Amino acid sequence: MAQVGTTESITGGAPPPVGGEITAEVVGRSPGELFWRRFRKDRFALAGVVVIIIIILIAIAAPYIEKNIAHHGKNEVFLSGLDEFGLPGGPSKEFWFGVDTTGRDLMVRVIYGARTSLTIAVLATGISVVIGVVLGLLSGFYRGKVDTFISRFTDVVLSLPVLLLALGLVSACGLSKDGCMYGLLSPGLTLVSIVIGLFSWPYISRIVRGQVLSLREKEFVEASRSLGASNWRIVFREILPNVAAPIIVYATLIIPNNVLFEASLSFLGVGVPLETPSWGRQLSEASGHIELWWMMLFPGLFLLMTTLAFNLVGDGLRDALDPRD
Repeated sequence: MAQVGTTESITGGAPPPVGGEITAEVVGRSPGELFWRRFRKDRFALAGVVVIIIIILIAIAAPYIEKNIAHHGKNEVFLSGLDEFGLPGGPSKEFWFGVDTTGRDLMVRVIYGARTSLTIAVLATGISVVIGVVLGLLSGFYRGKVDTFISRFTDVVLSLPVLLLALGLVSACGLSKDGCMYGLLSPGLTLVSIVIGLFSWPYISRIVRGQVLSLREKEFVEASRSLGASNWRIVFREILPNVAAPIIVYATLIIPNNVLFEASLSFLGVGVPLETPSWGRQLSEASGHIELWWMMLFPGLFLLMTTLAFNLVGDGLRDALDPRD
């Protein structure tokens, strides 16, 4: 009698089970393995990760590059980089990216601009995520009057002219040496990060609220409640881990928005202090000198690569973490 199948590749040569049935061992994969299998198929997202890592390494190594490669300080002025008419020179062996209108090495300032932009973007994103997640959890879980109050407050924040308010706050707090609120908001990176974070949380609050409204009716929430779990434990131990995926995706997508927000404030002259390099301020300085193409090319290129890389990674995370696929 002919054998129906073989078990060599499945059981490694072991005799077939009784009845001639062939069984294959099912290998389970963790959520992390499933995520990585999906994410690594997106070549654009992987390229974005590589670009982000390179920019982060450049930002971290900025002092080393300044001291051992460029041999120029970020605020050091070189009159030799200016011509007889006082105009800055373009890229050369001594100044790889050229110099700006005051004779400072543009390459060093662009590298330090990466540190400024990433620091502000990460801090602002952290502030907005904390505020948005907490308000979204409370709004979606408690509903009723709590949901109405938080939702209307979110609508008010969304209706505000964010850029104008940010300009006013940064200008008012930046003009005083002591800052605002008795020195709590002092001029510098922290002030810009707080201002940006205070205006970028409503969208993530809306996303978290929608997820919580669905999850609060699930069986595992009812099971936790029947076991005597408190509302706070249910919110932060049961529901919050289940909304981690959209939080991670949106946080990745909001970082490039905050990078552009900081660049906009600096472009308008009210961002970080003058001695702190910023891509936005470098583009502002180049706007009045179109013929000095290097002053606009290199800061703009770094700004474009950073925002594009984060957006590609965010899209890749969204596709890899989507349970419907």
